[in-house]
Amino acid sequence: MSEITRVINAIHDGDAEAAAKLFPLVYDELRRMARASMAQERVGHTLQATALVHEAFVRLWNDKPASWDGRRHFFGAAAEAMRRILVEHARARGAIKRGAGRKRVSLGRAQTILEGCDSELDDLLALNDALDRLAAEDPAKADLVKLLYFAGLNLDEAAAVLGLSRTTAYRQWLYARAWLRDAMG
Repeated sequence: MSEITRVINAIHDGDAEAAAKLFPLVYDELRRMARASMAQERVGHTLQATALVHEAFVRLWNDKPASWDGRRHFFGAAAEAMRRILVEHARARGAIKRGAGRKRVSLGRAQTILEGCDSELDDLLALNDALDRLAAEDPAKADLVKLLYFAGLNLDEAAAVLGLSRTTAYRQWLYARAWLRDAMG
């Protein structure tokens, strides 16, 4: 049993001191996951990997840590939290871009500000919507996609987290990727 799993089990058992031990144990891995997620975002993204880690951990902590079932479940929940944060950030940015907090800007300046933003923002939101539909149809494949795309794990790491063989994970990834591509048009 890993140290992380031991600490999570201690949290389940009500050990208040165990809670303080969890963040330092998982910080480096969460930071790696956040950097991998941020690497897939647009250049100049205003959210930084450190802020993503901290926000994800706060959300995880507020969403009842006693519900985590070991290391695997914790990192799956972390990937989901990071996904939601990035999607909320993209939606907020889209709302601002489409008129919330309006400011008068000259037409030349407006064109410069908005150049190249639409496709990346729309792609993330389309992926999120398609991923939600896939999760309703096949949650296991959606979890795999979240770990690969949002947590930045490679196929072997994601397979280990989900308790799958590499071959099974690869087949599920091929299916999920084709399904998402079709769902996103």
